[in-house]
Amino acid sequence: MSRIGKQPIVIPPKVKVEVKGQKVLVEGPKGKLDWELPRRTSLKVEDGKIVVSRDGEDAQAKALHGLSRALVNNMVKGVAEGFVKKLEIQGVGFKAAVQGKNVNLNLGYSHPINYAIPDQIKVTVEENTKLTIEGPDRRVVGQVAAEIRGFYPPEPYKGKGVRYVGEHVQRKEGKTVQ
Repeated sequence: MSRIGKQPIVIPPKVKVEVKGQKVLVEGPKGKLDWELPRRTSLKVEDGKIVVSRDGEDAQAKALHGLSRALVNNMVKGVAEGFVKKLEIQGVGFKAAVQGKNVNLNLGYSHPINYAIPDQIKVTVEENTKLTIEGPDRRVVGQVAAEIRGFYPPEPYKGKGVRYVGEHVQRKEGKTVQ
């Protein structure tokens, strides 16, 4: 049996889990999430715990079992506590600002970059260079952070660009004049 899949998920207080056929609905203080379970898995809510089970012993059923349990666990954790990604911008004149439902980025290009913030995601900017991305859906929070970082990834020569907090960029030595 899948090591991850067989572990029950404890439902924290203030979180409501509902199962309608193959659809899982999770609601909590940070928001609402829903997801469709794969065909070969099923889910039961009993005694404040969620138990994911599978039908079949082949490799695909085992993989879907562990995947389903992990995704449902992320949903429960997300609506209870939320997920956070932090980015920092390095470079002279590089800055960010939140304007309504858009993030306005000045990253040294000839034009500013306007990034539309998805629903349920909250972006805050401190000191014009530190971005905090928060939300209940782990996948969407990570995707937003990756897309913002993708506009100007950190470059190895001067270290300029958008990076995750704590990310180490291996620096390179530039060309030397002979």
